[in-house]
Amino acid sequence: MLRIATANINGIRATHRRGFGDWLAGRGCDVVALQEVRAQADKLPSGAFGDYHVALDTGSLPGRNGVAVLTRHAPAAVRTWSGTALVGAAEVRAGASGGMVETLERVPAPDHVPLARGLRGFAAEGRYLEVDLADAPVTIACLYLPKGGLPAELQRPERMREAPDGGARYARKMGFMAAFSRYLVRTRRAAAAAGREFLLMGDLNIAHTRQDLAAWRRNQNNDGFLPEEREWFGQQLSPRTLVDVVRLLHRDEDGPYSWWSWLGQSFAKDAGWRLDYHLATPRLARSAVRGEVDREFRGERLSDHSPVVVDYDWR
Repeated sequence: MLRIATANINGIRATHRRGFGDWLAGRGCDVVALQEVRAQADKLPSGAFGDYHVALDTGSLPGRNGVAVLTRHAPAAVRTWSGTALVGAAEVRAGASGGMVETLERVPAPDHVPLARGLRGFAAEGRYLEVDLADAPVTIACLYLPKGGLPAELQRPERMREAPDGGARYARKMGFMAAFSRYLVRTRRAAAAAGREFLLMGDLNIAHTRQDLAAWRRNQNNDGFLPEEREWFGQQLSPRTLVDVVRLLHRDEDGPYSWWSWLGQSFAKDAGWRLDYHLATPRLARSAVRGEVDREFRGERLSDHSPVVVDYDWR
């Protein structure tokens, strides 16, 4: 059995204050993919990743982005778009301080497929990291897809929290998505050629269907649920390529949602969005036996997102 989780933690320091370390120690995951670590190496809290091996790409933007994959065993390979990664493991140090500490070393982590045109401008942002598991023939990919914005014709200053930008954030997200589609085909095929299943996890910042958004009627012209975003998402899925694992396990249900605004009563009313996904190659997807969202931990939200945990009966 493989227990695998993905979580947008919205800042490693903030989520640790809310109990992330205890959740990580007690949840029994074999693999955890993290997005929005939001800390450079020298700003990580003590024991940031528990007793896991960690592969981390912080990106070059202080306080923004950053992706990591935590594994029980040191990964067989690590790849990033930037070409380097921080890797290491927790260890016990003797002495007056004692306790578990992370020892992270920057190592080469070159990609194994050509980076698609259109992604080079994102390579240093800490948005994508990929590892080959050492104890199972599976490649794990962790993605933090840009949030984006509205096209210029839909921007209404009186309804926007951010200043109108003429559609720049929208265009940037759409460009990323187009380029990532090409890249995703290449890296999935590379995994298959190596005899590995492929699992893409992360915050994709898109609710794919009406089942994935509680208030879908009033959000049809909002970023994250635009028709063209949802169409792109659907194009990444098929019974022969990648399968939405949690939807496979919850076919006829709304949700389970993984993101709720901090504002108002959206969390209490479960008026959320499903933005965090496991997209797996068909054989791996068919092995999934349980998928759930850890809405709270000991009565507290770890982030505005909640971890999505799937058990794979992988033999």
